[in-house]
Amino acid sequence: MNSTDQLILASNSPRRQQLLKEAGINFLIKTKDTKEVYPPSLPSAEVPLYLAKLKADAFRKELKNNETILTADTVVIIDNKILGKPIDENDAVEMLKTLSGRMHTVITGVCILCNNKEIVFHDTTEVYFKKLQQADIEKYVREFKPLDKAGSYGIQEWIGLIGVEKINGSYFNVMGLPVHRVVEELKKF
Repeated sequence: MNSTDQLILASNSPRRQQLLKEAGINFLIKTKDTKEVYPPSLPSAEVPLYLAKLKADAFRKELKNNETILTADTVVIIDNKILGKPIDENDAVEMLKTLSGRMHTVITGVCILCNNKEIVFHDTTEVYFKKLQQADIEKYVREFKPLDKAGSYGIQEWIGLIGVEKINGSYFNVMGLPVHRVVEELKKF
């Protein structure tokens, strides 16, 4: 990107906003309600790429020459099944029970789009949870209300601090944005 270009983050995620700010990237925020629907036959690992591109496509026709849009979508996958955002607290508890004592995969798809160029990429992180106690799961869901988080947890929150034994890959990817890759791709863009 040129210094005269304007980066637009198409996300209401406070975590994505925080990560870009901490990386020293200037951006504006614009969002559109986009139905996050994907073909049922799409392999789980391809869903975040598909959704990131879908979110960017919503802006394609209105981008000005100096504007670049950045979109992302993060999914949690276990047993080849996507754990999305929970529908309520009971669903959040059940998701965390599913993740307890096991490894799952977090994939973030990213799309960077301007009028004449598009880059779509993903980053993958393996997350290993220790066996979580039922009381800890219930406390986390009750106090932290993770209903806006894929897989019902934020790695940077209490449950991540006490429950994650190890990760293979980018911690920031699990937060919702593989900042190291975004910065690298923006430099090439």
